[in-house]
Order: sequence, then C-alpha cells, then structure tokens
Amino acid sequence: MKYLLDTHTFIWFLEGSDRLPAKLVETIRNLNNDCYLSIASLWELSIKISSGKLELQTEFKYLENSIEILSLKILPVNFSHVNEVFALEFHHRDPFDRMIIAQSIAEDLTIISKDKNFSLYPIKLLW
Repeated sequence: MKYLLDTHTFIWFLEGSDRLPAKLVETIRNLNNDCYLSIASLWELSIKISSGKLELQTEFKYLENSIEILSLKILPVNFSHVNEVFALEFHHRDPFDRMIIAQSIAEDLTIISKDKNFSLYPIKLLW
C-alpha cells in the first residue's frame, strides 16, 4: 500500500506519541508499505517551529536525517498537485492540508490522518 502521512501523524510517529494508535505505527513501519511525507508538511513545520507555535523533540535541521532513518519518502509538489488544489471544494481552508489532500488524489495515496475534515473529500483515509 501507499500512504501519505498528515503532518500531525508524522510528528506523533517521529516522537513516539501514544496519540498515534499502535496499528498505525505498525502500518507506517511496515517496509512493504510506501509511506510518503509531503514537502508541504515540512514547509508547515518550518513555519510553526520558527514562529514559536510548535516545538519538536528533534531540531528541524535534523528532520531530513530522521525521515531517511524512518524510511519515509518526501513527496514534492508538482503542477498536477496544484491543479488538484484548484479543483477542491473549500471544506477545508488550511492550505497545507489542502495540498496534502490534492497530492493524495493526484498520486492515489491513502492519507493517514485524524482530521475529520479530510473525510469530506473523495480520498482514501486511514484512521
């Protein structure tokens, strides 16, 4: 299977939070699955951390190494993703979440997210 981690899913997985159910940890750790992290999530994290709205246990500059160790793949933003954002209904206003939703549609990825607003879109959602 191919999964796209929502930003909070990535944080909770990275930090070993018990807010992420064990079955989802297993799904992400399963090397038979391809797990992606959107560059939009990293952009969101950089903004929130630098503005003081979020603190992580890992310094931002070390996230790239952590992502590699965790066997996650970075999903860049391309024109087809932006085109999907353009077509999305405005059920969700957060630009980072809208990009994650659009990427899941364009790339046929299942999103791992607790965000209930995601279910308002025609996507595959796990949680």
